[in-house]
Amino acid sequence: MKSALTIAGSDSSGGAGIQADIKTMCANHVFATSAITALTAQNTLGVTGIMEVTPEFLGEQLDAVFTDIYPDAVKIGMVSSSDLIRMIASKLQEYKAANIVVDPVMVATSGAKLISDDAIETLKKELLPLATVITPNIPEAEVLADMKIANEEEMIIAAEKISKKFGCAILVKGGHQINDANDLLYRDDAYTWFHGKRINNSNTHGTGCTLSSAIASNLAKGYDLDTSVKRAKDYISGALNAMLDLGKGSGPMDHSFAIDNEYAKENVQ
Repeated sequence: MKSALTIAGSDSSGGAGIQADIKTMCANHVFATSAITALTAQNTLGVTGIMEVTPEFLGEQLDAVFTDIYPDAVKIGMVSSSDLIRMIASKLQEYKAANIVVDPVMVATSGAKLISDDAIETLKKELLPLATVITPNIPEAEVLADMKIANEEEMIIAAEKISKKFGCAILVKGGHQINDANDLLYRDDAYTWFHGKRINNSNTHGTGCTLSSAIASNLAKGYDLDTSVKRAKDYISGALNAMLDLGKGSGPMDHSFAIDNEYAKENVQ
């Protein structure tokens, strides 16, 4: 059985972060390991508290995973401080990690910046050049490309700039009123569109975490990048289309929508 490591924060409501990553990896049948960057107190209505781990403890977690259950792929989510980013980059290089998927969580869907300018610069300098693929949404791609993106042509221009700048593949996620859930994969001076149908479901908490974890899971299993992206998009579409409705705000998806076995059966009285 292949394994994948997620490096991200904990979401106490279970819809995003480490919890979404582990659920996604299990549903895609890879063994999930984790290194937690921060604890959060959050639910479907928002975040009420964050407690970061120390860089030293994050390093200990990464040592523990890499020296025992060496991951076939690594997914990295939100890391909010420069010291934590440097620790992650150092350990990835020390252990020669491969199939690295970075979800550069910098800007919320609302447009609010989630990490400091200093941390963004460290992310650009230390971590993104190590990535196999990075998965920004439109606002994050605007930060990385230093340009506004208002249409599909500008998505292509931005993707080319980012890919050449950091020397990795990039999946620019659509939406944000630019197209109908179509994502753009750019690498090696060529691009591919992955078309998706927008699903009328307001419960989208953790979609970015889920997509990047699904890509990492498929890379871990030996699929090429294009196939990994296609399988990940199909998986997230299924999770959204299951129409799970939990919580009072933007709720989570049903990560286990495709699991059908003896242990998934409901208790019918």
